[in-house]
Amino acid sequence: MTVDEILTELEAHGSERNRRGMARFGINTRRALGVSMVVIRRLGKQIGRNHDLGLDLWATEVHEARILASVVADPARVTVQIMDSWVEDFDSWDLCDQVCGNLFDRTPHAWTKAIEWSGRDEEFVKRAGFALMAYLAVHDKKAADESFMQFLPIIEAESDDARNFVTKAISWALRQIGKRNTALHAAAIETATAMIEGSKAAERVARDGLRELESAKVRRRLGL
Repeated sequence: MTVDEILTELEAHGSERNRRGMARFGINTRRALGVSMVVIRRLGKQIGRNHDLGLDLWATEVHEARILASVVADPARVTVQIMDSWVEDFDSWDLCDQVCGNLFDRTPHAWTKAIEWSGRDEEFVKRAGFALMAYLAVHDKKAADESFMQFLPIIEAESDDARNFVTKAISWALRQIGKRNTALHAAAIETATAMIEGSKAAERVARDGLRELESAKVRRRLGL
């Protein structure tokens, strides 16, 4: 499929009702067509891996086309330059999370960028750093505990950022790291406990994290 054919297909499945629904969830709809993720993923499966097409789809600036770009682009061919360019274009939490979870966390640069971006000031760049931490905790099954331990001091240090989209991503990263195994669970609990005495934003992250990490469901899954 060409870019024009894909855009035509996306437009055919877009709706104003969906756009209004996206807006209610805090998604920037300025360049959105109102296409569901079911349609986007079906298109991605139909297209398959096509890195050059992914780059062209990103260049359209259409919200759903950019999400589709993250599905079809090849993580092995994603350079640091591409990641730095795309992250600057993030204008919505869902675009940030889809790109990080579909593509960026599978690149060789994910760990470095998670640390780098988590220290940036721009709201969605910073969210991307913590989203990468969360997705790595879920997707990188072979990573050593030490790789995640390095994220915990960053989570604690940055937890005073009161912006909602950032706060939620920091909490997300903390919880996903803590759910990997018993050692990381204990470390995440310790980090969250220390954060309670911090700012209101830090306390919010800590209590949100502890609520899930200390739940019967998580403890049962980890054999605690």
